[in-house]
Amino acid sequence: MTRPVYVGAARRSIVAPRGGALAHLEPHQLAAPVLQAVLRDAGLAGHQIDEVICGNALGAGGNPARLLVLAAGLPEKVAGLTIDRQCCSGLDALLLGQALISAGQADVVIAGGVESYSRRPYRAHRNPDGSQTTYDQASFTPWPNRDPNMAKAANDLAHYSGIDRQQQDSWAIDSHAKALASRTHLASEICQIDIGLPQHDAYSRPLSARLCTRAKAIYGSVTHANTAVAADAAAFCVLTAASPATKRAVQLLGGISIGGDPCLPGLAPIAAIEQVLDRYQLNTAKLTHIEIMEAFAVQALASIQGAGLDPDLVNRHGGALARGHPIAASGAILAVRLFHDLRSTGGIGLAAIAAAGGLGTAVLLRTE
Repeated sequence: MTRPVYVGAARRSIVAPRGGALAHLEPHQLAAPVLQAVLRDAGLAGHQIDEVICGNALGAGGNPARLLVLAAGLPEKVAGLTIDRQCCSGLDALLLGQALISAGQADVVIAGGVESYSRRPYRAHRNPDGSQTTYDQASFTPWPNRDPNMAKAANDLAHYSGIDRQQQDSWAIDSHAKALASRTHLASEICQIDIGLPQHDAYSRPLSARLCTRAKAIYGSVTHANTAVAADAAAFCVLTAASPATKRAVQLLGGISIGGDPCLPGLAPIAAIEQVLDRYQLNTAKLTHIEIMEAFAVQALASIQGAGLDPDLVNRHGGALARGHPIAASGAILAVRLFHDLRSTGGIGLAAIAAAGGLGTAVLLRTE
């Protein structure tokens, strides 16, 4: 018999652009204060934690989750598991934690993600002659002709969905405006990483149509104005089998991870959204809060269009365009956002994200 799983606490760091306020921290140093904060919020001690599952896509290996466990001062018995499903990693960490608890293999799991674009190692392929060839982007498919640059894939998605640059720019302008207007609202989910660091997302700024028009194109209609910047951040949730003794207990209802066309990864979240709503016998009219990843403005717009979402419910306090994209932490940030809004107002929340290789994950949370 499966057990329901609840989110007992959820916190994140600020999101800082690559080379910014968090650039001096290794991933485990960035993540440890966030893990400690969610433990305090949940009223738990380290010995009560059964597992830590951490998404990380750009690190140097060595199981960053284990480094995090030790850096945060958890007992050595807590093993730590690192997963890499690129941008989907943070949400998939939550789903793995839910599976452990539902199956009775754990009672308390901390799940989320951390990424440091600033500290990622240089990467190189070793050639047969012993020389090395550096590379910036890993292969996400075995076929070079079906492994596009993500900006090209976003531009192809725009063509496929009939979304023009003006629509993308308009969404980006609104994302920044909503984030700036919500700084006080967002403060409750952000924990202090280090004394002297800013306590709000550093990239949010006034963005105008004039600035968007002047923005340099990356690929076609995809520009620096309607693309999220590479960033550093960490975000974690405490998952428990026991319902928290709070006014509104937030349940992790479930989720779905799905694969699709590697050339159009932005379509995968649409299928994931449709399938997760069908699995739990819900429809879009039942949703009260929606967080869609804005790696590119077109990603959010295509998800809204393809899944039939109410745009007024999507990213009401701004999205990744206004804060940045810390790959493996981005999905976990969406879950943190939903948790705080649901605990405040109640309802049913949806988070969805795409990843390179044609991947998409969608997760549902609700209050009881």
